Amino acid sequence: MRRGVVFDFDGVLADSEGLHLAAFQDVLATRGWTLARATYFDRYLGYDDRDLLKTFLVDHDLQLSPDELEAIVAEKGRSYDTRVKGGHILFPTAAACVERLRGTFALGIASGSLHEEIADILRANHLEHAFEVVVGADDVAQSKPAPDSYAEAVKRLAVRPEHAVAIEDSHWGLTAAKAAGLKTIGITTSYPRRALHMADTVVDSLDELTPDLIAGLLGVRS
Repeated sequence: MRRGVVFDFDGVLADSEGLHLAAFQDVLATRGWTLARATYFDRYLGYDDRDLLKTFLVDHDLQLSPDELEAIVAEKGRSYDTRVKGGHILFPTAAACVERLRGTFALGIASGSLHEEIADILRANHLEHAFEVVVGADDVAQSKPAPDSYAEAVKRLAVRPEHAVAIEDSHWGLTAAKAAGLKTIGITTSYPRRALHMADTVVDSLDELTPDLIAGLLGVRS
């Protein structure tokens, strides 16, 4: 009987939030402004670029014209793209984790990012063949916290939802996976353990994701 593991992408396999933060730090520093990592994750995670910048300005009693704001958003986008093309977006432990699990479980991705963006990163890191299925935001009607992406992923994997485990870094992703009927593992790359309390179990690193851990959640031997 097939068993599956479905990964979220951003914040789980890819350190995209770290790159977004670095890109913001790039453009803010040229203006003499600073954004600490802890502040970014505690205060601004979840905002799109424009709303993050607007909130940052309010928080720091700063003012910009609409044109200036749009210029900074565009500059941040260019900085992020440059960093992504540098090829260092995946967490250092991601490839080893995928290799450790792929021989035992069918692997898929269910993400809020666009399908081709995920595929490009996987190809750049020689991991495109490790995943049988990639479901991006443009592959489903509703993104997380709706269950669509996880429901579609297990359907394409030909795995029953109760025979699959989702790896997620956020409350919204865990909500989506549970609504689709999957077991869940939270990982503290973006949020602290207390924010992931609804997961069936929580880990701090991809290194902790072993066949035995996942098989135990599914009630089978690895």
